[in-house]
This record gives sequence, structure tokens and C-alpha cells, in this order.
Amino acid sequence: MDYYDLLISILGSTIRLSIPLIFTALAGLFSERAGIFDIGLEGKMLASAFAAACVASISGSPWAGLGAGVLVSVLVGLLHGFASITNRGNQIVSGVAINFLMAGLTIVLGQAWFGQGGRTPTLPATARFSGITLPGADAIREVPFIGPLYANVISGNNILTYLAFLAVPISWWILYQTRFGLRLRAVGENPGAVDTAGISVEWLRYRSLIVAGILCGFSGTYLAIAQSAAFINNMSAGKGYIALAALIFAKWKPVPVMFTCLLFGFLDAFANFMQGKSVPGIGEVPVQIFQALPYILTCILLAGFIGVAKPPKAGGVPYTKER
Repeated sequence: MDYYDLLISILGSTIRLSIPLIFTALAGLFSERAGIFDIGLEGKMLASAFAAACVASISGSPWAGLGAGVLVSVLVGLLHGFASITNRGNQIVSGVAINFLMAGLTIVLGQAWFGQGGRTPTLPATARFSGITLPGADAIREVPFIGPLYANVISGNNILTYLAFLAVPISWWILYQTRFGLRLRAVGENPGAVDTAGISVEWLRYRSLIVAGILCGFSGTYLAIAQSAAFINNMSAGKGYIALAALIFAKWKPVPVMFTCLLFGFLDAFANFMQGKSVPGIGEVPVQIFQALPYILTCILLAGFIGVAKPPKAGGVPYTKER
């Protein structure tokens, strides 16, 4: 049972570490399906995390923090849209610029407002999203195998965790079962045909960035006031880029995105567990090897060893309406 308890612990950490990746990868899914390469996911996560922590600290309400995080993330997404859609700028350059801007701006504002080296004050429990005990969790906790799995992995998570998994089927339904989703996928493949049908390519792409901003807002809020109790400098720690890697690895499909994020979260949790531990016959394995595995797996995919990842045909290309 000791090994099973260890497995339960790693699975619990996997769930917690996967949530920001799921939200962010789904955000990238909507924007990239519409033909917008969203390298700025990292910046949106940072901006929303900072806004959520600030407002939750002032108001004492995690819901107010969530609203602020979503609002700021959407505004940053619209900034990306203004640069790359309205002005037809390079989407990669715009996204990278947003990442640098938010990485510096959050530190400067945090130091100016709170004087704690760029971080926000520690939040009390009432200003954070706390864990929810599901019905029957305490009653079956001692039941072998099933009890610990239900009580410690499925139960006890905060509401944003459950919303992340709920967002996966909702995203699938929107993309594949609604008119908006059909048009969104069409504008990412052939914007000229969409324009010929009398549908605004620019407005569709802006709406995709708004959806992406909402999801990134949830991701940043989770980091700041659910997983942690304050905003910390660069607390996203490259998760936006890992989410992009997961999106490519999952070939821009919602359900594979979820499983890929869980895989990457498991690798992160396992890396934390392996710190300072030795492997028989090998010795101590550097934790950086496990942290690099998501990128290595993505490179293997892009090289064609496990299938071909084909992005939307119009991805990254500004659309110019024909006169």
C-alpha cells in the first residue's frame, strides 16, 4: 500500500499541475484554429494572475479576482488582435512582445503598489479558491484502492479544477457542433472562402482571441489564487510555452489536448518526486531531464516519428481582403 499511496500522491499532483496547462492549451486551440498563432499565452497568464491576485487581495473575494483576471487577459488578447489582425502585423513578434511586456510590467506594478519585490500580499483563505469535498469522500476514504483515489485525487480540488475538465467537452461542442465553431475552423483554413460568404474574417478572429483570453484568465487566476496564495514574479514559469507544445502534440484537438496536458503534468509531478532520489544502476537523474521531456516529445512529433502535426493552413498569415 505504500507504493499505492505514493501513486495517489503523484496523481493528485498531476491533476493540480495540469490545470493551468489545460486552460491555456484550450485558449491556444481557439486562437490557432482561427488562424492566429498565439505565442502570447504566457503573457496573458502572467497578466491575469497578477490582476487576480491584486483584486482578490483588495476585495477579499476570489470571484472578484477571477473576474479581474479574465478581464485583463481579454484586454491583452485584444491588444494582440489589434497588432496582428487590424494592423496585419507579424503574429509571432506581437506575441513575444506581449510576453516581454507583461513579464516586466507585472514586476514594476507589483513593486510600486505593494513594495514586496514585485509580488502581491499573501492572500487569506477566504480570498482563495479552496478545495471542495465531494459527496461520500470521507465515508469511503478507508476503502482499499477506490477510497484514496476518490478522496484524494477526484475529491478535494477547487472549483477551477472541475471547470478545466468541463471546459474540454464544451470546447469540443463549440468547435464541432456549432455554427460559430464551423466558421472558426473555416477561417483558419481558408479565410478567403469565409470572406466570400459575407462573414467578417476579422470579427471571427477577434472573437477567437476573446475566448482565448477568457480561458487564459482562468489559467492565470488558478495559478495566483487557487494553486498559490499570491502573485510571484514570473510565476507562470514557461507554462504558456508548454501549453503550446501540448497543443501541437495533441494536433489541435480538444480531448487529446486534455490527455497531453495530463501527461505533461505527470512528468512535472514525477520530476518533483525524483528530486534528490537515485535510480538503481544510473544514480541521481537531473530533474531538468524530466522538465525537458514535453519539448522533446513535441520535437519527435514534429519530426514525423509519431504522426504528422498539421496546423491550420492559414495560421500565422495576416488576411488581406481582396478588392
